[in-house]
Amino acid sequence: MAYRYRPIPSREGGPVRRLVRRLRVPVICGSLFLTVSCGWGGQDGGRDGPLPSAPMGVTAAAGSATSVHVMWNQVSGGPKVAGYEVYRGTTKVKDVPGAEHMVDITRLKPSTTYVFTVRARDDAGNAGLPSAKVRATTPAAVAADHRAPTRPGRPSGKAVGSRAAQLNWARSTDDRGVASYDIYQGTSKIHSVGGGQTATVVTGLRPGTRYSFTVRARDAADNVSAASASVRLTTAGGADDGRGTAPTRFRAGTHRADGAYYIDLSWSPPDTDGVITEYQIHLDGRPATSLVWGGKPPRGKATYSFYLGRDAGARHRVRIRAKLPDGTWGGFSDERTVTTGGR
Repeated sequence: MAYRYRPIPSREGGPVRRLVRRLRVPVICGSLFLTVSCGWGGQDGGRDGPLPSAPMGVTAAAGSATSVHVMWNQVSGGPKVAGYEVYRGTTKVKDVPGAEHMVDITRLKPSTTYVFTVRARDDAGNAGLPSAKVRATTPAAVAADHRAPTRPGRPSGKAVGSRAAQLNWARSTDDRGVASYDIYQGTSKIHSVGGGQTATVVTGLRPGTRYSFTVRARDAADNVSAASASVRLTTAGGADDGRGTAPTRFRAGTHRADGAYYIDLSWSPPDTDGVITEYQIHLDGRPATSLVWGGKPPRGKATYSFYLGRDAGARHRVRIRAKLPDGTWGGFSDERTVTTGGR
């Protein structure tokens, strides 16, 4: 059956969208309607303007017999990205905030090959084109395995420009086989690759920054090895060395409740390529407490209160810094001074 194309002006969208929506016919890959993505239903609702680009650099690596670690590069240019949608086949399995670029897909079946794609979504909920397909195969399940792999050996690395590092290590051994390797900066896991790899490139780093990486091996039963020796390196300098990493709009005050005084803080997270889940609060020049979000961290203004003591008229200095997505600590906020019971 053939259809004759006749453009129909519409406030809802261009002629191609109007034609597909009204006729409800399948779109054939390789047709002249190049703005339509084959195999994916349009979700732009008649949007007038560009959609987010397809994410690039998508990778998938099995983390265990029942999990796969999916990563991708940040989408830049075009409309602002509010989030990402991760698909297993044609089924959406995860919604990820726009500041995050990796996720663990769990509850999978052992010895199974899965296909993943990622789509970026704008503030209006419109999803862009899907990424290229990537495949990952989970290893076979193992029963009663409580022995962790040996620690990875002979790690080495070098900076690649100002925002990336190349790492290498010697293979770990395991009685059931190594499923994946996790790369850590400090205590933060920032990357993961399949068990067959002994090298990787870590991106999203900051210019002119000193890093210390370690590698841990993981088997199919989720047993994790001891950390390798550390690899220390410094990225090349750049125009934004260390700048823009401090929380902004930092404010501090106090309140009294049940005979005690509490300090009240508010701030805006630094604008970084990734999500921030941990902060360190310094009181009178020393670390006082750490704040870790167990759920979804706030995207805008953040607030926090903690106990100070029962004495009125006590004067304190306070500041805060964020643990950045690359595993390093960012710059301190401006320091504020508060007095308990003060006005």
